[in-house]
Amino acid sequence: MGRIFGTDGARGVAVTELTCERAMEIGRAAAYVLTKESGKVHPNIIVGMDTRISSKILEAALSAGLASVGANALLLGVVPTPAVAYLVKAYGADAGVMISASHNTVEYNGIKLFSSDGFKLPDSVEEEIEELILDKKCDIPLCEGTSVGRITRLSSACKDYIQHIRDCVGAGNYAGTNLRFCFDCANGSSAATAPKLFAYLGDSCEFLADEPDGTNINDGCGSTHIEQLCEQVKNGGFDAGFAFDGDADRCLAVDENGRVIDGDRIIAVLAKRMKEKRILKGDAAVVTVMSNLGFHDFMKNNGMKTVCAKVGDRYVLEEMRKNGYNIGGEQSGHIILLDHATTGDGQLTAAMLIKVMQETGKPLSELCRDIEDYPQLLVNVRISAEGKGKWSSIPAIAESISAAEKELSGGGRVLVRESGTEPLVRVMVEGKDMAMVERLANFIADTVRANLT
Repeated sequence: MGRIFGTDGARGVAVTELTCERAMEIGRAAAYVLTKESGKVHPNIIVGMDTRISSKILEAALSAGLASVGANALLLGVVPTPAVAYLVKAYGADAGVMISASHNTVEYNGIKLFSSDGFKLPDSVEEEIEELILDKKCDIPLCEGTSVGRITRLSSACKDYIQHIRDCVGAGNYAGTNLRFCFDCANGSSAATAPKLFAYLGDSCEFLADEPDGTNINDGCGSTHIEQLCEQVKNGGFDAGFAFDGDADRCLAVDENGRVIDGDRIIAVLAKRMKEKRILKGDAAVVTVMSNLGFHDFMKNNGMKTVCAKVGDRYVLEEMRKNGYNIGGEQSGHIILLDHATTGDGQLTAAMLIKVMQETGKPLSELCRDIEDYPQLLVNVRISAEGKGKWSSIPAIAESISAAEKELSGGGRVLVRESGTEPLVRVMVEGKDMAMVERLANFIADTVRANLT
């Protein structure tokens, strides 16, 4: 993990940590690195953002940075992150930028970078951008007069992205469905697209948290606060519900009984249907080491292979591209359907899951019936700034992990890692007995807390 870029771009408290000055520096350095091979005098870089009150501030600073080195900034306004990933290629742009802190609370914001092919940048390119910013001796040449770039607003982004998703699922074939769905837009980017996108399902759809005011993104809503959607689906007679996060690159689902369907289950259902249609490449799905052991059992029982990657959707994607797989993702709802998208896309995921329900005639609960869960608990321990990067080198923490693994004796597992986006150490314990899982997870978490807070 770099000094500026974490596992999902640059992120921090907007204005004070992720400052306007840093946003401008990222704009300049990114424009220089991402377009230096093109030879264009004025390369085009598209810029999208979520609904946070700070997004327009960072948009202005970043756009100024881009234009100051001769790049044209094409401002898309409020769009989902996967819209930027799709449109950078569809519009023939040289790079793309998304201003968002995804599922984080409103005080945070972030900057995610995409290359001209719509993929997030590899670590090596982000490191090159970092070096340009942090090496004060390396000056990026600035432009003046008529050589500066232009800043232009585009109005077609949401419309073009919506049409793309509809084309992916063949929305015209499923008009007039009798099924009813509820969507939680997290007062984020999907509020600008979901109502129009899912209009093909009919007038019986309902949308929650679709009135962003700049301060209410992810506030008691969306995929990180799915409780209200569960109640709405169960009590409102809906066939399913779908919750997005702030920038709509995640999706979690809720079945007709109000039960949460996490990313593991969504991937399992979609992968099985893809196998039935003979379009599942390698008969495999790529997930992270955090995926539940029940997912592994389901895949094996249905003649499919599970491939594991490091935590982070970028690492899932790397494995998919390396070996030609076309579905992968995380429990959190980052799901990549590589035949249609270059990054996680919450609304595409929801549309595809709805398509499976429509094609099979089965309720979501039945589609997920055979996917069992081992009891699993994730405990997030907030650590001090001084504690970052140190958990793996502290003997007491290593001993607590070893003791827990010994007690599980092959009937479960322990995973401890540091977050790439927040000052947290995440402790996950999985086993056959929930009481044991809770005790061991809290034991390790308490040890981390005693040494790093």
